[in-house]
Amino acid sequence: MKKNTSSKFFVGSLVVFVVLYAVVQFVLSNMLALGENVTPPPSMDDDAITERIAPVAQERVGEEPIVVAAAPAESDAAAGGESGPGMDVYNSVCMACHAAGVLEAPKLGSADDWAPRIEKGIDTLYDHAINGFNMMPAKGGNGALSDDDVKAAVDYMVAESQ
Repeated sequence: MKKNTSSKFFVGSLVVFVVLYAVVQFVLSNMLALGENVTPPPSMDDDAITERIAPVAQERVGEEPIVVAAAPAESDAAAGGESGPGMDVYNSVCMACHAAGVLEAPKLGSADDWAPRIEKGIDTLYDHAINGFNMMPAKGGNGALSDDDVKAAVDYMVAESQ
């Protein structure tokens, strides 16, 4: 009776081993089949990398920065002439708020709005326009403007509002 039990154990172990071997073979063959449908990795040469990381579009969002240096001869035009960097900066940046008085901005041409500000002095007006003050953002929200451009715009608005 002992001999019969050991032969059953041996046959049972052999069956379990064959079944496990078949399962492992099945799993491995399926894993290899999965790899056949994978796309190959892209080329790693410099040209291929440059092409992959290139921008999708070549569009510029926003306005071109105004970079106009006021020459000493142009200072009269900037202060209140018919054209010049002061008027250009006003038309492209400042007009959004100062034409309609948005957020209590003094309106262009309104002596009543500008009088209390002009009394504080031109240097204070320059400082507030360049660095921001209350609801006025620094440089009117266009950080690309130079300090001279902002000063020219302030000179233009003050000249038009007196």
